[in-house]
Amino acid sequence: MKWQRTKEGELEISMTPLIDVVFLLLIFFMISTTFKDDAEISIELPHASAQPKEQEQSPITLTIDASGHYYIDQKRLVNDAEGTLLRVLRQVLAKGTPKTAGMIINADGQTTHQSVVTAMDVARQLGIVRISLATSPPKHD
Repeated sequence: MKWQRTKEGELEISMTPLIDVVFLLLIFFMISTTFKDDAEISIELPHASAQPKEQEQSPITLTIDASGHYYIDQKRLVNDAEGTLLRVLRQVLAKGTPKTAGMIINADGQTTHQSVVTAMDVARQLGIVRISLATSPPKHD
C-alpha cells in the first residue's frame, strides 16, 4: 500500500497564551501596587501657613484622632483617661526623653477641644513646657 504524504503547512506560533500571561501579570502588578496601608492612624491636621522649625532633640509625639483617642509612637493608649495619659507620658520621660525636647500634638481637626486641652494639661503637669500643635500647609484652590 502506498501512503500519500500530505503537505504540511507552515508552522505558526500562537501568540494567544503569551498575551494572556502578559495581561495577567499586568493586572497583578496594578492590583498589588494600589494597596493602602490601613494600619496608620487617619487624622486630618488643621491648616496653618507658618513653616516648622528644626528641633535639636526628638520631641514626644502625641497623636489624637477625630474620636479623641490618644496615641504615642503610633500605639493607642488603653483608654482615653487623663490618668492613663499621665502614666504613659511619665514612662516615656523615664526612658530618657528629656522634658526640654518638648511635645508635638498631632490632633485631628475634628477632635474635641477638650482632648487637646487635656493633653496639654498633662504635659504641663509633667514639666513639659515646649508644646507644639502640628498643622498642615493650607490647600491652594
